[in-house]
Amino acid sequence: MTATDTAHAVDPERGTLAKAADENFPVAPFFLPRAWRTDLMAVYGFARLVDDIGDGDLAPGGADARLLGVPGDRADDRLLMLDAFEADLRRVFGGTDGPPRHPLLRRLVPTVRRRALTPEPFLGLIAANRQDQLVARYETYDDLLAYCELSANPVGRLVLAVTGTSTPERIRRSDEICTALQIVEHLQDVAEDLARDRIYLPAEDMRRFHVQETDLAAPTANASVRALIAYEAARARDLLNEGAPLVGSVHGRLRLLLAGFVAGGRAALGAIAAADHDVLPGPPKSGKVHLLREAGVVLRGEG
Repeated sequence: MTATDTAHAVDPERGTLAKAADENFPVAPFFLPRAWRTDLMAVYGFARLVDDIGDGDLAPGGADARLLGVPGDRADDRLLMLDAFEADLRRVFGGTDGPPRHPLLRRLVPTVRRRALTPEPFLGLIAANRQDQLVARYETYDDLLAYCELSANPVGRLVLAVTGTSTPERIRRSDEICTALQIVEHLQDVAEDLARDRIYLPAEDMRRFHVQETDLAAPTANASVRALIAYEAARARDLLNEGAPLVGSVHGRLRLLLAGFVAGGRAALGAIAAADHDVLPGPPKSGKVHLLREAGVVLRGEG
């Protein structure tokens, strides 16, 4: 059991929030106003917990299940847990059976009230994790985009809502960035996802590049897999480029945060390219210098 798991077993709220330090992108960096950081961490707690439920990554002991009213011996029933979590989310928005039961959802209540948040983005994240239990393969790129609409785009929309900067155009750009970042994560995690019996590479693209599922289980990628990864990476880069004008549409510290998201995606794509698109040994990692360079390009509006 890791130190985080130990903390989570004792205090599910603290254990889940501690995972923010391990995320690919900063959740609530120090340079943001304190009120934004507080509310972004509340949103993060929700998103991290629902993903942990969907991935079966809850700390052992069943504490989260019991908080949600699920018997501890049924904590491994992910669909049951997601149903209980959705019921607790509805308490955040004024359910008739009292306040939320889980501390991470109780933490979300003042954020929802301060920022006038609506249930839809949160329900989308739950729906994405429910879909992960039922759908393990995606036939077309459009099918994958529909999944990203649930699994990724709500996060960007919540960031805009918390910072009071939502407009239809910004939401559209944010969706493009978030979908791109989700696709990049899928490319980095091909081997890890396959171990969970999930493949997020569209089946039609796999056929086009003559890639079999067994090819994805190899220690290193063959030429066909590398060509497929390069193709999907180009799609993600195009989406990032389409969404990048979002950064220039805002000001101050929020601009820095959003530039960090775009730069992080571009740096990850650069690392994938530097590995010759061989993602099977593990996620290619970019260095801080590359990330800062990309952030400068984004902030200057040069790419």
